[in-house]
Amino acid sequence: MEKVECLIIGSGPAGYTAAIYAARADMKPVLYEGLQPGGQLTITTDVENYPGYPDGIMGPLMMEHFKNQAVRLGTDVRFGMITAVEFDKTGGNHIVTVDGKDQIECESVIISTGASAKWLGIPSETKLNGSGVSACAVCDGFFYKGEDVAIVGAGDTAAEEASYLSKICKKVYMLVRKDEMRASKAMQHRVNNLANVEILYNTETDEILGDTVVEGVRVVNNQTGEKREITVQGFFVAIGHNPNTAIFKEYLTMDNAGYIITHPDSAKTDIPGVFVCGDAQDKIYRQAVTAAGTGCMAALDAERYLSAREATLEA
Repeated sequence: MEKVECLIIGSGPAGYTAAIYAARADMKPVLYEGLQPGGQLTITTDVENYPGYPDGIMGPLMMEHFKNQAVRLGTDVRFGMITAVEFDKTGGNHIVTVDGKDQIECESVIISTGASAKWLGIPSETKLNGSGVSACAVCDGFFYKGEDVAIVGAGDTAAEEASYLSKICKKVYMLVRKDEMRASKAMQHRVNNLANVEILYNTETDEILGDTVVEGVRVVNNQTGEKREITVQGFFVAIGHNPNTAIFKEYLTMDNAGYIITHPDSAKTDIPGVFVCGDAQDKIYRQAVTAAGTGCMAALDAERYLSAREATLEA
């Protein structure tokens, strides 16, 4: 069985940053990219809010830069999927299975599997993803400054993003499937008092309009069956995310949504030698820059863990 000092599960800003720090600490990291090498940023067209890119950068190119830096410093980046894990709760080595067949023994594991946005599941949403359709208003709202947009959702996240968009967009249509919102009363009060936010209750998306970019949305009232078309240039989906953490459920403490819980002020989990970073543990910020920051934390925590473990074994 292959043995590695530091295994990183998943790529994206968190995984690649963890790899950069782990490689510089001579931990000889091995990183498996997963089903979506580079993570969610590979489906983001323009990134304007990451420091160091004054003119902005395309998401896929940015992830290539992250990857190239990790490789240059000594990371062994591999294409493949970790399909099962056996974490040792007593502080021993951990076993991971790659693509359902090959096993690797690991002294430390850094989880950076991220989270996947929930989508409506309509064809036009897929076709126009990155061309007006987005699952992150904070990431992409800037591109629709002074324009009209629509946002789907009824929870606190949707209300927060509608509030954010209201500051930069001319008009925000909030599409709510039921006759009331799920958001907290405080958040509901906030959006209800925004002059340029119009909340459409009992409203579902029938189709996002446009051939190459979003030009509008056709909505349907699920009580009356009435359809109408609204002219918008941006369409935001805010119906939640699914953390990609299912294979760790048997071993790690998670919240009700499946986000892995870390010890305060660290990337440590309840299993010695297992660390987590990025959107697999962050349901609040979900930004590339915060993911990279937690990737740094995870690698530093792993390096300290391995040093302490080595000192104990030598004693």
